[in-house]
Amino acid sequence: MAANLQDTEIIAMLASDRERGFRLLMRSYGKALYWHIRRIVVDHDDAEDALQEASINIFRSIDSFRGEGKLSSWIYRIATNEAIGILRKRKGFFQSLDSLGPKLESTLEHQANLPPDQMEVLFQKALLKLPTQQRIVFNMRYYDELSYEEIAEATGKNVGALKANYHYAYEKVKNYLKENI
Repeated sequence: MAANLQDTEIIAMLASDRERGFRLLMRSYGKALYWHIRRIVVDHDDAEDALQEASINIFRSIDSFRGEGKLSSWIYRIATNEAIGILRKRKGFFQSLDSLGPKLESTLEHQANLPPDQMEVLFQKALLKLPTQQRIVFNMRYYDELSYEEIAEATGKNVGALKANYHYAYEKVKNYLKENI
């Protein structure tokens, strides 16, 4: 994930003009956050809802950011929590988040507006078969190109567990693709 402005510039702008600084923050990270959330929840409307809630939470709590970690990791943590919150609302009270895979896969198939590239569809289906935590780690590492340390800051998980989750996810995706190509 490459922001257009350095975090320090955004933080300085937030301190001098909160609204303008927030617009810069969202201009720099908004698209990446949307796609990060969308890869978790799949549905466009759910992604928009989660992004809106994450944006509100970021704006309200920006003063609590202490600069101990990266700004990007802090906002990814908020966005990830909102995306997981959307999934929790969608599932029944007694279901696990991981049982949502077939529903999310169905959503993916129904939202294909253009003739999709078959390999990309298979890849996305493979990702949807992953347990939620593995899918989140895989997405953050593969799509957002975050380091394990950045993912640890964003998720609150330790680096060793993240590496294991990524490895298992990678193997499962690779095996799914081998079986379905």
